Amino acid sequence: MRHCTHFVGFRGEEYHSAVKAFGPPDFIHRGWDNRAQREIADGDLVVFAKGTAHQEPRARSFDDIRENIVQPQ
Repeated sequence: MRHCTHFVGFRGEEYHSAVKAFGPPDFIHRGWDNRAQREIADGDLVVFAKGTAHQEPRARSFDDIRENIVQPQ
């Protein structure tokens, strides 16, 4: 079984530092919420921009990351 890397709460330059230290993430979570907590399997590496896995997850889910995708015309 392959273990995944999760980044939680990264918003700026610290993301690049985390990639240098841990490699690129398999999953990016906008914040620590119940959904992010459910998506982490035993043995996965979880890297937090701030805080730790021991902090209480937010009850309301963060929204998904939206990417600007250019549609061909």
